[in-house]
Amino acid sequence: MHLNCRYIHMSLNPYPSATCFILIMKCFGFFLCHAVYLLSSGSSLTSGPKAGGLSSSTLQKLKGFTCSAEPGVRRTDALNQIDGAPSEVCGQAGGDGSPCGALDQRKLTNRLEQAEEEHDGRKEDVNKRDVSPKQEFCLSQFAKSGGGSERGEELSSTSDSGAPSKRMKSAYTPLEQQVIQLKQQHKDALLAVECGYKYRFFGEDAEIAAKELNIYCHLDHNFMTCSIPTHRLFVHVRRLVSHGHKVGVVKQTETSALKASGANKNTLFTRQLSALYTKSTLVGEDVNPVSRLGDVENGSCGDIVPDPPESFLLCISENWDKLKKQLTVGMVAVQPSTGDVLLDCFPDGPSRSELESRVLKINPVEILVPTDLSEQTLRLLRSIANASAQADDRVRLEQRDGAQFEFTSAMNTVTKFYYPSSKPVASFESPVICCLGPLIHYLQEFNLERVLQSESSFRRLSSELGGLVLSAATLRNLEILNNQTDGSVKGSLLWVLDHTRTPFGRRLMRKWVSQPSISERQDAVQEILQSDSSTLNSVRSLLSRLPDLERGICSIYHKKSSTQEFFLISSSLSRLGLELQTLLPAVRSQIRSALLQSVLLDTPDLLDPVHGFLKVLNEKAAKVGNKTELFTDLSGFPVLQERTEQIQTVLKEIQDHRKDIRLTLKAPALDYTTVSGQEFLIEVKNSLSSTVPADWVKISSTKAVSRYHSPFVANRHKKLLQLREQLLLDCQREWTNFLDQFGQHYHTMKKAISHLATVDCLFSLAEVAKQGDYCRPEVSETQSQIVIRDGRHPAIDLLMGEQSQYVPNHTELQGDGRRTMIITGPNMGGKSSYIRQVALICVMAQMGSYVPASEARLGILDGVYTRMGASDNIYKGRSTFMEELTEASEIISRATQRSLVILDELGRGTSTHDGIAIAYATLEYFIRDVKALTLFVTHYPPLCELERVYPEHVSNYHMAFLLSEPDVPADVQPEFITFLYQLTEGAAGRSYGLNVARLADIPDPILHTAARKARELETLVNARRLLRYITIMCFWSLICIKSKTSV
Repeated sequence: MHLNCRYIHMSLNPYPSATCFILIMKCFGFFLCHAVYLLSSGSSLTSGPKAGGLSSSTLQKLKGFTCSAEPGVRRTDALNQIDGAPSEVCGQAGGDGSPCGALDQRKLTNRLEQAEEEHDGRKEDVNKRDVSPKQEFCLSQFAKSGGGSERGEELSSTSDSGAPSKRMKSAYTPLEQQVIQLKQQHKDALLAVECGYKYRFFGEDAEIAAKELNIYCHLDHNFMTCSIPTHRLFVHVRRLVSHGHKVGVVKQTETSALKASGANKNTLFTRQLSALYTKSTLVGEDVNPVSRLGDVENGSCGDIVPDPPESFLLCISENWDKLKKQLTVGMVAVQPSTGDVLLDCFPDGPSRSELESRVLKINPVEILVPTDLSEQTLRLLRSIANASAQADDRVRLEQRDGAQFEFTSAMNTVTKFYYPSSKPVASFESPVICCLGPLIHYLQEFNLERVLQSESSFRRLSSELGGLVLSAATLRNLEILNNQTDGSVKGSLLWVLDHTRTPFGRRLMRKWVSQPSISERQDAVQEILQSDSSTLNSVRSLLSRLPDLERGICSIYHKKSSTQEFFLISSSLSRLGLELQTLLPAVRSQIRSALLQSVLLDTPDLLDPVHGFLKVLNEKAAKVGNKTELFTDLSGFPVLQERTEQIQTVLKEIQDHRKDIRLTLKAPALDYTTVSGQEFLIEVKNSLSSTVPADWVKISSTKAVSRYHSPFVANRHKKLLQLREQLLLDCQREWTNFLDQFGQHYHTMKKAISHLATVDCLFSLAEVAKQGDYCRPEVSETQSQIVIRDGRHPAIDLLMGEQSQYVPNHTELQGDGRRTMIITGPNMGGKSSYIRQVALICVMAQMGSYVPASEARLGILDGVYTRMGASDNIYKGRSTFMEELTEASEIISRATQRSLVILDELGRGTSTHDGIAIAYATLEYFIRDVKALTLFVTHYPPLCELERVYPEHVSNYHMAFLLSEPDVPADVQPEFITFLYQLTEGAAGRSYGLNVARLADIPDPILHTAARKARELETLVNARRLLRYITIMCFWSLICIKSKTSV
């Protein structure tokens, strides 16, 4: 009889006598069963435990055991699971003739003593713990916190000593022990472990993977597990990474044939971590869909997660100067998939506005910070990460050991990395060094650190290089890169301007939009727009057929490229270089733009090295990933040549052996056959099986024939398999060396691709200019002005299409004249759209694009600063009004005479009087002191009085409308407003907010009450205003009378 012994969870029972009776009966039943078994086996109970008896302490503890089976566990398995041993099946009794299910006395005694020892060692209440090791041990606890139970502590100690205990060996399979050791080394990664034809996840990793991938997860021995097919690895890894996880791929490092010939042929396959992946480090053959061109073409990879447009890894450090009380922020951003490296060092304030602006421009997918990062910065980064966090698009924020970010430690890392030359980092500030050191450590985990070795890859992000500064608020409020509705690109300025045809062109366009700079782009765009040259059409046609060359050459540079990807990239570059070479005479004669001509003439020479690498490849083998036949001429690969000759020798020996087989079987026409992958089979009819020598090995058979290997064939076939697997290893080494040689031309290739991206962006801007009613703006470097005729909002104009025409408006701001516009008018009248329109036209002009207007004359701006919208910021701990004033303070400190400042309803987050006072004082400061070009939207009539105070610099405007008086009395029903969306001189008397309430379907009783109350308040205000006017006039009259009297 199998018994399941477990501790009783004692509970309050209103019938204690019944509980005692049940407990006594259970204990009596247990001892009775045990005594019957001992008597049947001819043994006797002795008092000493060594003689097979039970100690007094054991007997005492048995009072807490029960014979009931544990839920979810078969009764026949219960005792066996005490020490993790496999359960016995009925009918497989021992050789001593014991009955079915009976246990040997010594085994039972040992297990009970073992349970006793475990009980004595417990520190927690036994009523809260379970004896089953399967429930004691949790892989996630063990891997991430070093073990949360006695089992975890035992495994940790045995693993550290390198000699697992007998108990652990009985509890965990060899594969599970191997997984535990791998998980100890990579606690923060989800491990996909190669097991034959599939990859498996274990423990908590399996539960997470099953949830994210929507696959089945089940219990297998000790751990939960789930699996994915090997050929779908790249799909599932991308999905896990896109959800914010770090994924490790563990592969078998031994092949079956080589293992069979080695000394460890009976042991488990050796497995090692071959690659780690996060959202910013998706570089490699395992995750590149180009490696699965066949799957992509036949549609089996439709669920693959695409590469994000930008995949920057951002590292941030801080340095607080106690003397100056100044915070300095250092940052380094690297995109391993393209080789771009950005760095910057800048002072920042409590709001971290400078940091926020840079993070929004970089748009990282992964952020590394020290554990001792300031709370303000950490709160900002979390708010940015959460703002973009969707189910399939999460920004990964990782906190690493703060010791790595200390200057001394980081400098040592950087010095060793760049040894013997420290030239690339000699000019870097200490906060940048504090970022670079941890970043080197991190990328070394992924074998992607080579991207930091080139000095030419580094680029400063700060505005010191010139160009238009766009703050974080400006990027957000003007919807430069994303719209504010759903965060997508549609409806943004980038959406309007991006007509590029290549992935690397799209990335460059994003840089142009977020960091505008005119340079020579306008001339190039004008030539493309006006030229009828077939040369330019040919160039654009070439661009439309290119893959992502920038990511491709970077994958080659990291030596992680597959043969399929390499062939695709190299053949595309070679074809492009040859076709551009044929166009060079036409480029010199037909193209006048200096920018276009320089990039097109320079590119073919930069691509010249790729032709030599492409010539040595076997196209057919490269497309299917066959590395054993990859190289057409093996003379340059002596190791492969020698291994191939050895294989040919063995094949010849096997073929020559046919003569002996034919003689033995007396079958002159007999030949080898191959069935189900088994080679060199000797097929013999079953009727002639008597002629087969006795030492031949039978491989397979059917009703008609049997198939054999002779001893010689078996020996040579085994040798052949070993040589083939050794050839695969040799080919992999030679392939890595081949990629390394190509990587020596990485920087010239990257320069050529940068030229192509520039051409693609120029074509895109020309496509924008063809949309109609766009003009080339006149840009002045000396004058501070914004003069726009018939300007339109580029995104709204495009979204409305031809069915509805956008109402154009004029704008005129002069730095030495009227440089401030105060804009009033009814709610929903188009004020915010108008001021956004002016700012976007300035951005477009300064990046070299045509603009949506009939005429535009603009001065070079050093920045566009905006304060728009009204909402609190929970992550930063700011109220709506605090957010308003913080952004206004930043604009005040950064704006200059050559800036465009846009303030939309400043002061609305507080009481009317305080709001008017703050808005008035702020606007007057910009008019009198900053002297920036300013657009100020307000609903406060007193601010319009500034036109009388500063008539030479301020002008009032409002958005025109038509007022329709209702038939009912005005104090009962609000007015009806028709919006004209036309900018008109003069200030609006009212904002007509009740009209918006009516459009929003506010109930009529509320509208009537609001209209009546509005009339009452308006009457009261007018009465007070009249009283104040009469008082002032009376006081003035008294002064005049007194002065006349004194005269």
